[in-house]
Amino acid sequence: MKESKKQCDLNTCMMCRLCMKEWKPALAASRSNYTYRKGELIFKEGDAVRGVYFINEGTVKVHKQWGDKELILRLANSGAIAGHRGLGGDFIYPVSATALGTTEVCFFDLDFFRATIKVNHDLSYELIMFLAGDLKESEQNMRNLVHMPVKNRIAQALIALENKFGVRENGIIDIDISRQDLASFVGTTYETLFRMLNELIEEGLIKADGRHLQIIDKNRVSTLTQWHNNS
Repeated sequence: MKESKKQCDLNTCMMCRLCMKEWKPALAASRSNYTYRKGELIFKEGDAVRGVYFINEGTVKVHKQWGDKELILRLANSGAIAGHRGLGGDFIYPVSATALGTTEVCFFDLDFFRATIKVNHDLSYELIMFLAGDLKESEQNMRNLVHMPVKNRIAQALIALENKFGVRENGIIDIDISRQDLASFVGTTYETLFRMLNELIEEGLIKADGRHLQIIDKNRVSTLTQWHNNS
C-alpha cells in the first residue's frame, strides 16, 4: 500500500455522492487515498476495524477462511464500499479484502464515518438499503453453496459477473479472474471448477481463454441458475 497521487473527486463513491454539499469540505479534509497493488491485502480478517474503504478504481475480492480453504463472498468494483461488515458488535473485521489488480481506494476512519452517517440522511438510507441487499445476497449464496450443484453455481457466478462488470466489445466478461479465485467464488476446488468449465465449453455454453470468460448461450446458462433442490 502507498499513498495515492490520485485524489478522490468527491463524486464517485457512495459516501461522496450522497453527502450534503456542506459536508464536502469535511470529506476532503478527512479522506486518505491509497493505491494497492495486485494481490495486496487491504484489511485482514480478525483485525480491529480502522474504518471503511470506498473503491475508486479497480476490483477487490472480499473473502473469508472456510476451514483450510478461502471463500470469496463478494467482488467489489468502482464506487463500492468495503470494510462495512466490521461495523457494530466487537468492531473486528470478519472478512478480508484483497486487490485483484491495481486498486485506488478512499479511506475514512471509523469515528469520522460514524459522524458522517449521523448527519447525512440520504447516505444513511442508501447504506441501509445496501446492507439489506448484501445480507440477502449472502444468505442466497450460502443456500446455494449447500444445495446447488457446482455446475449450476458456476453458471450463476458467470451471470453475476457479467451483470456486475459488463462485457467488452468482443463479448468477454470485463474482469480478469484467476481460476483459483473463481473456484473460491463458487465454493469449490480448482480441479472441480476446471472439469465443470470444460463441460460448459463442450456443451457450447461458454468460451474460455486463460482468465477470459465469455457466455455464448445466455439462455441455457440462465436455465442452469434456475435449478431448485426438490429433496
